[in-house]
This record gives sequence, C-alpha cells and structure tokens, in this order.
Amino acid sequence: MDSILLRARGTPDSQSLTTYLAAGGYNAWEKVLQMTPEAVMNEVTLSELRGRGGAGFPTGRKWSFIPKDHPGPRYLVCNADESEPGTFKDRELIEHDPHLVVEGIAIAAYAIKAATAYVYIRGEFGRWATILGKAIADAKKKGYLGKGILGSGYNLEIVVHRGAGAYICGEETALIESIEGKRGFPRLKPPFPAIAGLFGKPTIVNNVETLACLPHIINRGAKWFASIGRPRNTGPKLFCVSGHVQRPGVVELPLGVSFREIIFDHCGGIRDGHTLKAFFPGGSSAPIMTADQVDVRADFDACAEAGSMLGSGGVIVLDDSVDIVEAAANLARFYAHESCGQCTPCREGADWAMDILERILAGHGREGDLDQILRICTYASNGMTICPLGDAFSMPLSSMVKKLSGEFERRIAAASRLPQKKKPVLPWSGPLPGFGQ
Repeated sequence: MDSILLRARGTPDSQSLTTYLAAGGYNAWEKVLQMTPEAVMNEVTLSELRGRGGAGFPTGRKWSFIPKDHPGPRYLVCNADESEPGTFKDRELIEHDPHLVVEGIAIAAYAIKAATAYVYIRGEFGRWATILGKAIADAKKKGYLGKGILGSGYNLEIVVHRGAGAYICGEETALIESIEGKRGFPRLKPPFPAIAGLFGKPTIVNNVETLACLPHIINRGAKWFASIGRPRNTGPKLFCVSGHVQRPGVVELPLGVSFREIIFDHCGGIRDGHTLKAFFPGGSSAPIMTADQVDVRADFDACAEAGSMLGSGGVIVLDDSVDIVEAAANLARFYAHESCGQCTPCREGADWAMDILERILAGHGREGDLDQILRICTYASNGMTICPLGDAFSMPLSSMVKKLSGEFERRIAAASRLPQKKKPVLPWSGPLPGFGQ
C-alpha cells in the first residue's frame, strides 16, 4: 500500500503551506465548505473510520451524539497528548505534515458546527507545539481559518493548549478539565463530553491520527477509505513499533495485517538472533500477547477476540532476554506514579501491585502473591474506577501473570529456598502501648 497518512515523510520542506498546497492540500477543506455539516458527517460515517486514539469508537457515530438543537457554542478538541508508553505516531504526523492535521481539525469542527477548536498537546512536546502553531498561523493568513473562511459564512479559530505532562490527561474528560485550568481529574460519565464537555458545552475529542484521515476521506470518498482493511476495521493505520526489533519506528499499513507481518516483514524481525517472547499490541496498557499469537490480525475486532486490544497501535516487542517480572514491576511503577489518586481502587491498587512485584524482584516473593495481584487487578478494573486507568494497569499486569506465570513462580520458589530472617523479639509482651486498651 502506498503511503497515505505518511505521504509527506521524506518530502523537503514538508511543514510549509506552499508544499502542502502543491500536493493538493486544503482541497478537501474547500470541498467541505460547499457541503452541509450533515453531509460531511454522513461521509465519515460511511467510511467506517474508527478512532485511532485507543478505544476504536466509530468517529461519525461519536459526532452524531452532539445535540442537534443546541443553540450555544460547541467545541472540537484534538488530542495530541500521546502519553501512552510505546506510542509516537502523532508526533510523526505533526512533524512531517502539520497542515494535514490542521485541515482534519477544520473538517471535524465544521461537521459538528464548532467555531473554536483546541489542540491539547503534551507539555514536553515543545517542538511539535511550535510546528503546529506556525501551521495554524500560516493557514489563517491564507484565509483557511478565521472569520468568513474562503468567502463562506463559517468562522473557525484553532488554539494550541500545552498540558503539564500527565498520563491521565490523555483521557478525554481529564484533558477537558486541564484545558479549563483545573487539575486533570477525570469526570464521572454520564454526562458524556458530547453533551456537556469543555466549559459545560457539547464537545468532541478526536485523536490526531483520526483527524488526519478526514481530508483523504473527503478527497477520495468514503467507499475508497472503506475498501482499505476489512469491514468494521477500515483505512490505513499507523503502528509504532518499539522494543527488540531490528528496525523500530512508525509504519503505515492497512488495518487487518498480522502482527507477524508488522514485526518480521516491516521491522526486520527480532534483534541479534533472539526469539520473540511476547508483545503489547496497543501500548503498555493493552493485555500482553505471547509469541504464539503473532498471527493475530492487527485490528480492533481481532485483537478483542484474542483477549487484548489494538489501542493506539503501539506495538512493544519483547524478546527472550526479557525478565517478565522486571517488566511487570516497571509497568506497575509507571501506573502507580501516573494515577491521579481520585479513585481508591486505582490509587491504592497500582501502588500495592507495585510493592508486591518489587518484593518478588528483591527475592522475597511469597506463596499467594500472584493470587493477590490478580485480586487487586480484578477490583481495580471493569468499571470500578471513574476512568480507565484502573484497567490500564490491571489488564497488562493480570495478563502477564496469567500467560507467563512460570517466570513469576520461579522467582517465588527461589525465594522460598533462601534462608529466612528471624522475626525480631519484642522486649515486651502483650498488646503494643496505646493499642488494644
């Protein structure tokens, strides 16, 4: 498949408006301004485009939740936070084709009748925030943004908002709270953002890659887009491949190719003569998949059927040299650190799981530790928290314990054979002072 989303990669001066226009840029935007918002929404719905940020929810359907009779302002938010470990595709799009992202934002804003759009970008991404800011300014000078765009009656302003670098602000309601100047605490849903989002108004939050698909859908048609991939999993997808492969990086392929093709054909296979042990198909929050699942299709439905999720498309590859217990502890540390602390199951559960795993690593594993980790994961997921961060640490940890239990059990068994320290003898008997009296 020829590059679609990454067509500008390697093109000299690809960030400039002149280069973008020479490649047919903003043609889709001019076409959209001659259409009704409903027609634009219908075209995207027919394309079967699903959100590329993680959940894979149908984009056109998400837009349709905006109340049709709402008289006040509506907002579009482009989620460029990209905080999921193993994910770096959105930066690639912004780096090489920022006007494609800007044009996609404009199309989505028009479809939902929003006059203001925000780009929420991770605080550490200073370079990419600057690139986007320049692209927006250049587009506005040319008349593609602002008031009375290209002689139409439509007005649109795009604002780049830099966050403070919190994983939780990749979640749409925490992101909205952050834009409003508040701490990034996820909101309880319902109401969903499409009903009451930014500043209490109807809001749609879409990922950078999702929005970058829109100009291509408008230019070439919904049927063309739907012909790529397979039913319900249509269009090109950016896969971020990292870890123990010969050629890590971002590859663009149709949804539905196998992980074997991604890892071995496009990324050169496993490094230095090692063999594949496991991989995360959709960033570190996706349940791990083992080497015998490498022929699973890389799309939303096939990954769900295999007990995992495609998520953001961040494929993290682990070879046979990886200590799975150490990898699990590292994940637990990350999620314990990034929990916003609002929900007890997540705040306490991630930290508790981290403590157990670090104790196992230190050679002090105990019988029952694995059951305890699984219990923690059960009670921190499946709707037990306001946002999915409880699931984000529970799903990978529980899958690692279940699928690769032998490595954990060997660590614990080795600890049981070590000489145990004697418990200290207290210089008093009976209850501790101040307790039980």
